[in-house]
Amino acid sequence: MNKENTAKPRARRLSKSELAERIVAFLQKESRQAFNYKQIAFAIDATAPSQRMDLLNVLDELAATESITEVSLGRYKANSNRGTETVGTFVRRSNGKNAVILDDEPIMVAERNSMHALNGDTVRVVVSAARKGQDPEARVVEIIEAKDQVFIGTLKVEGNYAALITDSKFLAADIVIPRGKLKGGKDGDKAIVRITQWRDEEMNPRGEVVDILGRKGENTAEMHAILAEFGLPYRYPENVEKAADKIDAGITPEEIAKREDFRGVTTFTIDPRDAKDFDDALSVRRLANGHYEVGVHIADVTHYVTPGSLLDKEAQSRATSVYLVDRTIPMLPEHLSNGICSLRPNEEKLTFSAIFELDENANVINSRIGRTVICSDRRFTYEEAQDIIEGHDGDYAEDVRVLDALAKKLRRRRFDMGAIEFDRAEVRFNIDDDGKPTHVYFKEAKDSNKLVEEFMLLANKTVAEFVGLVKKGAKKPKTFVYRVHDAPDPEKLAALALIARQFGFKIKTDGSSHEINRSINRLLKDIKGTPAENLLAILAIRSMAKAVYTTDNIGHYGLAFPHYTHFTSPIRRYPDMMVHRLLERYLGKGRSADKTKLEDQCRHSSDMEQLAANAERASIKYKQVEYMKERLGEIYSGTISGVTEWGLYVELDENMCEGLVPVRDLADDFYDYDEKNYCLKGRRTHTKYTLGDKVKVQVARADLDKKQLDFALLSDDGRPLNQRPKKDGGSKPNPRHNGKGKQRSRGSKRTRHPKAK
Repeated sequence: MNKENTAKPRARRLSKSELAERIVAFLQKESRQAFNYKQIAFAIDATAPSQRMDLLNVLDELAATESITEVSLGRYKANSNRGTETVGTFVRRSNGKNAVILDDEPIMVAERNSMHALNGDTVRVVVSAARKGQDPEARVVEIIEAKDQVFIGTLKVEGNYAALITDSKFLAADIVIPRGKLKGGKDGDKAIVRITQWRDEEMNPRGEVVDILGRKGENTAEMHAILAEFGLPYRYPENVEKAADKIDAGITPEEIAKREDFRGVTTFTIDPRDAKDFDDALSVRRLANGHYEVGVHIADVTHYVTPGSLLDKEAQSRATSVYLVDRTIPMLPEHLSNGICSLRPNEEKLTFSAIFELDENANVINSRIGRTVICSDRRFTYEEAQDIIEGHDGDYAEDVRVLDALAKKLRRRRFDMGAIEFDRAEVRFNIDDDGKPTHVYFKEAKDSNKLVEEFMLLANKTVAEFVGLVKKGAKKPKTFVYRVHDAPDPEKLAALALIARQFGFKIKTDGSSHEINRSINRLLKDIKGTPAENLLAILAIRSMAKAVYTTDNIGHYGLAFPHYTHFTSPIRRYPDMMVHRLLERYLGKGRSADKTKLEDQCRHSSDMEQLAANAERASIKYKQVEYMKERLGEIYSGTISGVTEWGLYVELDENMCEGLVPVRDLADDFYDYDEKNYCLKGRRTHTKYTLGDKVKVQVARADLDKKQLDFALLSDDGRPLNQRPKKDGGSKPNPRHNGKGKQRSRGSKRTRHPKAK
């Protein structure tokens, strides 16, 4: 037998991360003993001469980070004070404060120990024991699952060099891009880039352009960048558009014969001025017994979008329409959302309806649910309907006023049952042809808005009860999609009660939800016009849980409904489509649906709803900063809307634009953050800035890339507090600012980065 047949195959050289993982695993297994370099090398099969320096370096690094203990010179042992390897989610921050989330707790990860993991990656880490006076740290030893993600920013292309200067708060490094991977991008273009490689020894990742959005600063490019930032689509695939275009309205005599015909009943829509997707209409007529029949007619989207079709898969993936400041990105292609399904006036439309018989006091005498056909007589804007409600003449004035009177009785009864009444204005912009904001105004809900809201709530509640209430002879209700809202966070509610008590107001923190909600409503009414109004109203809103979709019905706390769902907006919400299909199934006596599959779809819809809301807020923030950029140096009155370690958020009274007063700019004192009382306190002057306080500010900075607005707080004499007075009455810069604009800390609990909320 020759040497070639007897020689051992050459061992693969282990990477440093593999060495670290094997070392830690071996020492943990033999945790009672200490081992030298040669013993460890033999145990982990790293005896090749080429591995010697790597192994020694890794042992030194593990000992330095206290992942293992060097008990004597050259002898190592498992760190008994350290937890075992564990898996968590990596959180990357552009300020360098990386962490891994373990059991809802963040553990710091230094960049040198991150393996260049990206935000959201699932990682395996080794946690070092906390040194005296310091928090524990973690070291990434494996990226188990890399989250698919892209980064948005501005291309810098010079000579042979190209990179993406990212907008991301999750990545500090620029992404280097080979010239062949620019996809036609030019210097100054807004682009989407995917990281393709990031070597351990490299400071910057390498990537490739996925898409070019347009020129930096152009409105459409910036709005698409916001959508891409949150992983939301900004255009439709061509094959989906073509599939939608092939669909015909199909309102044939045969189809009409299957439905209840409301084409001869007075019917109209009431929507915002700029709406195009009318997915609900109201009909009303007087019955022979003196009662009113009110129909809530909803676009029959699922008649056209069949389960498993290309259109259905796209709608399910998107889960919701997205409403930015200046545009709507519809869940369904416009041929459906603004055309076939939209309940436009003087066009026959297929609908799914909840029909109610109501007496003069808005008591529901009877109700039924079924498929219908309608023909809307009139399209009202909210403003037109409001004019009629306020007594002006108009089309179908008597019908509008009848519905308004019934809605007000439904609303009063709902609040009597314990629903919470939060009325807060929303900020809106007038936009010019170039997308620039020219004027800011407030959108407030008036009676016309509340009229539509009450009948939509009634329909949603009735549909949920139809399925959710146990039928005679059944052991449990069939599986359904609910819109649920959990009870308030007890700690937040207790904090609200404590602070309310300081102002002489009381709320209940225990008892039935009905009792608690009534006390919150009473508080919101009693604080109107008082100095405590802003603070307590903000805290009351923040004590509430978020509403979500689920198959497990726990009721809707805020509405005080034991059963509630979303049935009324299938053009713009996928859960409503799910509800329509379940209704069709159960009206036809079908068996209960697959709970696991529905719950997965509910979870996805809730997640996408949150992303859409985040994108909407980001677009509003962008326009606020763009609007205020033209007003640098101007002075405004405002309300402190947030208090954090790094500063005060102030909402301007005139236009609801929100900006940050960095704590580093409060030069008259050192301020500590009092989390329990929502305030910053001055150590020397004892000056206190509390959530809800009225203040005066000057617009100091407006950064469109970061969507960040900074204010300078003004003293009573109009002096910016980022300066301190001179003896001669002038002012000089804050002496606590170093060359980088950061405030030196003296041990107070403060962070020095003015990141937006």
